[in-house]
Amino acid sequence: MADNPRPPRSGGSGRPSSSGRPTGGPRSPKRGDGPAKRGASGRPAAGGPRPQRRDGTPDREPRREGRHPEPREERGPRRPPLETPELAEDVTPGELDPVVRRQLKTLPMGLADLVARHLVAADRALEDDPDLAYRHTSVAVRLASRVPAVREAAGITAYRTARWAQALSELRAARRMSGSLDFLPMMADCERGLGRPERALTLAGSPEASRLDRAGRVEMRIVTSGARRDMGQLDAAVLALQCPELRDTRQPWSARLFYAYADALLAADRADEARDWFTKAAEADLDDLTGAAERLAELDGVVYVDLEDAEDAED
Repeated sequence: MADNPRPPRSGGSGRPSSSGRPTGGPRSPKRGDGPAKRGASGRPAAGGPRPQRRDGTPDREPRREGRHPEPREERGPRRPPLETPELAEDVTPGELDPVVRRQLKTLPMGLADLVARHLVAADRALEDDPDLAYRHTSVAVRLASRVPAVREAAGITAYRTARWAQALSELRAARRMSGSLDFLPMMADCERGLGRPERALTLAGSPEASRLDRAGRVEMRIVTSGARRDMGQLDAAVLALQCPELRDTRQPWSARLFYAYADALLAADRADEARDWFTKAAEADLDDLTGAAERLAELDGVVYVDLEDAEDAED
């Protein structure tokens, strides 16, 4: 939830000056003003009224030929220069998802292709170099900030690099533009990253979260369990993950759900049950994305030694 905005400042362009007169516009002439008294030189005598402009307003500061206006003082900090990561020659707009390509059609053709290439480069780098992916999406946001898919990509890369506040801001913008609910679990996890587990639980219990699809509901359960652990509610963290999806081992989210459940059980001092679920997570995690096999080995007392590091130590 955003902080309360400041009340608007009183006054404005027409507020009274220190003398009590409104600033701006011609000053009303005083009664008794007449033609200027001239001295012997023909110039206005000292103490007479100031020369006037063609519109009758007093010329408070007569202009002098050849005088150049003084530069205005800079207001606010300058925007930092755009750091553009290099694009490989084989990165082409055609690799981008067709749905995102359609969103980019609102841009001029050349600009759309450039933004598309940065999004493709970000997608390539996301797993191995999330910081590079983040820099690519940052460029895309500066070039096309009103495209929902661009803000979504920026939010995801910020999330993957633990830039919680920026990720939350970008995902909120993407949700506002597209109306999609898919970002809610990540937004709730960003609240956890910012040290606000209560806000994560509020978002998880919102009416919008109840409309998530099955995969989204599983992800939100995982976030909810983590928020409960952040608050020291270890038994509640276990209960948050007890759902029908625990009986299904063939879904894309199965390995992550099993791992989260095992981790919550272990935190609640239920090591035997945790070991069983780490085993299930390792069996479901064919690509070894969760690290469940290593956690299982740690519980069994197995220690892995990197042979190269061991040789270096002996040398």
